[in-house]
Formats: sequence, structure tokens, C-alpha cells
Amino acid sequence: MSIDIQNVTVLGSGVLGSQIAFQTAFHGFAVTVYDISEEILEKAQKRLSGLAGIYAKEVPGGTEAKAAEALARITCSADLADAVKDADLVIEAIPEVLDIKRATYEQLAVLAPEKTIFASNSSTLLPSDMKDFTGRPEKFLALHFANQVWKFNTAEVMGTADTDPQVFQAVVSFAANIGMVPIEVHKEKAGYVLNSLLVPFLNAAAELAAFGYASPEDVDKVWRIGTGAPMGPFQIYDVVGLSTAYNILSHGTAKDREIAVWMKENYIDKGKMGVATGEGFYRYGDKA
Repeated sequence: MSIDIQNVTVLGSGVLGSQIAFQTAFHGFAVTVYDISEEILEKAQKRLSGLAGIYAKEVPGGTEAKAAEALARITCSADLADAVKDADLVIEAIPEVLDIKRATYEQLAVLAPEKTIFASNSSTLLPSDMKDFTGRPEKFLALHFANQVWKFNTAEVMGTADTDPQVFQAVVSFAANIGMVPIEVHKEKAGYVLNSLLVPFLNAAAELAAFGYASPEDVDKVWRIGTGAPMGPFQIYDVVGLSTAYNILSHGTAKDREIAVWMKENYIDKGKMGVATGEGFYRYGDKA
């Protein structure tokens, strides 16, 4: 069986969905972005235009012409049937709510062609949590991207016991073809590889600041100096977004929940959500 991925549909036009779509189009693929309303898609088009500017200036080999060509390869649609009618691959990047994902996959199972592979970008749900909704568990797996995909360009590929090995390898190849570094995860693991390492690290940093041991700035400073890393944990928090961190901590241990309260009261309630809002643990001159 030869699997040829040419037409890609991204479900969800939020921060990461838009990035996945643009990264894919930038590398020559036809992309359809789906979301539930024209109003949301109007915001997405502004986000995509902003990404065009970033790719023209910050991505190796990027030019204004190449970014404009990528933008021209992207079509937006609020009609799910139309959005997936020619899809070889659907990448789902919708909210991390199982009921929403279930309803979406049950629709996809009916609307998408038999050839279509489904990939979830979920960071909190395992593919086995969703496979029974898809109607095609052998063509379903996870394809996980990190925020700022043009810079942090890993793509973690994780299937279930039902995923066809040829489908798995086709998605690994696709990830490489869109300029990502594929990371093959051989067994299901909550957090994949990156977050299995990153979340405990960030939690340890938050504990130091929340309980008064050291300031966020000094925690970052000691990490950068001591390891040579380009960013400290609180700079990473700002990139990820404090609301994401808060949601994870709120469902953790009693200590995690205390840290979540500290983060909410001192930052989130004051509109300090991270790079996206211009301020988090640090201030930023321009909103990202």
C-alpha cells in the first residue's frame, strides 16, 4: 500500500492550528483550515497573515514571496464536509475536551474519504482515548507539535496498538517533509517525550518561585548560566502561555494546586498570560 499525502486539512484555527497549517503550506502542501464559524475564521486569517510576516523574516530560506505563496495555498472553510472532501490527512487541533473531540471524530468518520488519515495534536489525551470514535482506528494516531513550530520543530508521532505501521511511517515522512524533526514514540505515553521531560522541570521551577525560594528571574538566570540553555523555565512558561500551565497544575497534587493559585492570583488575574498578551513573567514590547 502506497500512501501519498498531498492535501491536508487542519481542524481548529487557534494559535497552534494556524501554525501547523502555515508550516504545512510553507513546504508546498495544499491546506484547508476548518473552524466552526466564519467569524472565527476571520480571526484565523489575520493570524495566518501574521505568521506570513514571521516566516518571511525569521525562517531560514523564508522570503516575502515564499510566505505569500504559502498563504495562497491555504483555504479556510466553516463547512466540515467541504473541508475534508479531498483530504489525505486531517490534523485535529481542537479544544482538549473529550466530548468535543468525540463529536468531531464521529462526524469525520462519515464525511472523510476512506483514504483519509486522522491525526490528533492532543497534548493531554492519548490516541487510545479517541480511537473508537474515528471509525478507522488503523488510520488514526497522534501527531504532536510544540508552540512556535517554525522554531521548536519537533513532531512527536504516537500510535495505538491498532495503528497500521504503514500509516505511522507515512505520517513520520510527512512530518519530515514539512520541515519538522519526527520523534517516533513507540508506546503510548501521556506527555509524549517532550512534555514528559518539560512538565516536571517547569513544575520544579514554579515551586521555587511560588514558595518564595527565589525569584522567577533568578531561577531562569541560574538555569541559563548553569546549563547553557537559551531560555529559563519562566521564559518557557511565557511562550507556552500561563493558562495552559495553570490548567495542568490545577489537576495535579495538592502542592501543584497551591502553585496554580499563586500563578492565577499574581499573574493570570492581572492579564499576564505570557508572550501572547505582551506580559507574563516578563514584559514584551510587541504582542506575539
